[in-house]
Amino acid sequence: DLGALSCIARVRLNGKDLGVVWTAPWRIEITDAVLPEGNKLEIKVANHWLNRIIGDEQLPPEQRFTQTNVESKNSKLQPAGLLGPVRIMTID
Repeated sequence: DLGALSCIARVRLNGKDLGVVWTAPWRIEITDAVLPEGNKLEIKVANHWLNRIIGDEQLPPEQRFTQTNVESKNSKLQPAGLLGPVRIMTID
């Protein structure tokens, strides 16, 4: 269980791709990949596009990654990332 997440994540456990989660509940099955100990969990989380645009507006034009005709100078950054808590759960 990834807890709170915004907005999409790819999950790998011990090198095995377990897929993508993009909606609540932010859970993914790990039974076929989990080891008794020494597990390596990788979670890649994508940010909101609006956050990228807002961030780019803070940079000089030659350093920007995006181009848009949308002005977002007065917009607030959206909560993004793995907000957690991440938990391993058993389901009976």
